[in-house]
Amino acid sequence: MRVLVAILVLCSLAFAEVQMNVDQLRAFITSSRQLSHSDKQVAEYLRGVKVTQKLEPGVIEDMTGVAGPKTMEQLRRLAEGSKSLSAPPPPVVPIAPATIPPPSSEEQGRILDRVRDYALDYSKRLPNFICTQVTRRYIDPAGLEFWQQQDTITSKLSYFEQKEDYKVVLVNNRYVNTSMEKLGGATSTGEFGSMMQQIFEAASNTTFEWERWATLRGRRMYVFAYNVPQQYSKWSIVYDGRDMVRPQYGGLVYVDRDTNAVMRITLEARNLPAAFAVQQANTQLDYDYQTIGGTPYVLPLKATVRMRSGKMLTKNDAEFRMYNRFGAEATITFEPEPLSDDQLKEQGAQESTPKAPSAAKPASTKKKK
Repeated sequence: MRVLVAILVLCSLAFAEVQMNVDQLRAFITSSRQLSHSDKQVAEYLRGVKVTQKLEPGVIEDMTGVAGPKTMEQLRRLAEGSKSLSAPPPPVVPIAPATIPPPSSEEQGRILDRVRDYALDYSKRLPNFICTQVTRRYIDPAGLEFWQQQDTITSKLSYFEQKEDYKVVLVNNRYVNTSMEKLGGATSTGEFGSMMQQIFEAASNTTFEWERWATLRGRRMYVFAYNVPQQYSKWSIVYDGRDMVRPQYGGLVYVDRDTNAVMRITLEARNLPAAFAVQQANTQLDYDYQTIGGTPYVLPLKATVRMRSGKMLTKNDAEFRMYNRFGAEATITFEPEPLSDDQLKEQGAQESTPKAPSAAKPASTKKKK
């Protein structure tokens, strides 16, 4: 696994007008306080904000003690300009689902044994194929979680004999003839098995703990937390092609209860060196069922890579679409629409039985002897 980060130098930044509803405005003020942004910085940003709902005096009063005097002045200005707007709808109070008891410790061990077999054999079971990878790259120079899209890269991805090959076809819907390396910026690898394998291989000395039940894309999931110690880490973060660290990392693994297939991996760098240019790095990789040549496989759906260097935030959303047999004719003439958020949202773990897996499911794995 590897992450490359390019140096982004911005001489000036002019924010376009940003629209927020009341909940978004409240969340922005709260997160700005948590991130230790100055009163002046937050107030300056609010000058370019337009609220889309009526900002009631009570909301502003709630911000007393959280927002500074300059920020409060801007909130009062926004309230004055929003008097003619409709009030926000009342909040929806979620109903907590009934809890499901976790598997016993013995059963958890058996589950992890089956998942380990699945993960270590995953790449070997994949067919040769081609697909389209669409990578949308974003930055936020102010570190306030308001993203500016930099570009969209559409690539033809070939997977042959367990090796990946990328050919960039479109950049912002214009034909090009180049490579990901020449484009620069942030890139990532590991989606087709190496990330999963390194978590589960014995050499990583990974520890696992039961986290919770979940439902993902309509299927019941075991969720385990994991940690890979720094001395056994193979995940590298490279800054500007020169500085490199292999940090401790951990996260969550979502496992389909009925097939033992890994359906989501989250990964976060831990205890990065204070002198290293990157302070935060994390990834979320989702898999889903895809059919190639009439046979179902579990293959990458979307990978999101986020990093922070100083105030600068970067985010890559890479989607994997239009899988087909290797050697099939595949002409990419357009950039596919982004995936729906519903395909990535965790639904929790209600006691009612989720829908059964579709016919597109991997073969079951057996414990090796």
